[in-house]
Amino acid sequence: MTGSDPKADFQVYLQDARDVLLWKLEGLSEYDVRRPLTPTGTNLLGLVKHLTGAEALYFGACFGRPFDGAPLWITGDAEPDADLWARPDESREEIVGRYREAWAHSDETIASLPLDAVGRLPGEAGTELTLHRILTHMIAESQRHAGHADIVRELIDGAVGQRRNGLNTAPFDPEHVERVERAAKEAGRQGR
Repeated sequence: MTGSDPKADFQVYLQDARDVLLWKLEGLSEYDVRRPLTPTGTNLLGLVKHLTGAEALYFGACFGRPFDGAPLWITGDAEPDADLWARPDESREEIVGRYREAWAHSDETIASLPLDAVGRLPGEAGTELTLHRILTHMIAESQRHAGHADIVRELIDGAVGQRRNGLNTAPFDPEHVERVERAAKEAGRQGR
């Protein structure tokens, strides 16, 4: 068994989440990538904007390497939740391009620093975090939002899965959905 490079392993999982998030936009109309599909307003382009800001904050500002991109609401430079939706004057190409630029900036930070390098969150608290901790957080954050994107995309047109071809998901089976619904109703009647 050969040893692995922990930073390379982290980057594989981070990049996987980035790629998943962007494929969820493919083939959709401007309306569909922007429309809110949950009561809280979750939408596909908003997820991309949010993760752009998160990468800019954690891999940029924390390590004294500001990313020249959208203002960050978390630092008070933009209105609350500005990163969770796309204004009509923001193009999909602009938002995706900014996300890709943030990746490149983040990847430079990751490549140039050891895992035990310490960064500091901006603001009064100035919490110190290692690159290792930030990578772990950003993988979890990115994968979480990739999961949100998967559900939102399924609500739009039924496309599911971590890969474009959907090979990592079970095929749609209406009988399975009915079986799950019957089980939920029965458990509800039984008071579970």
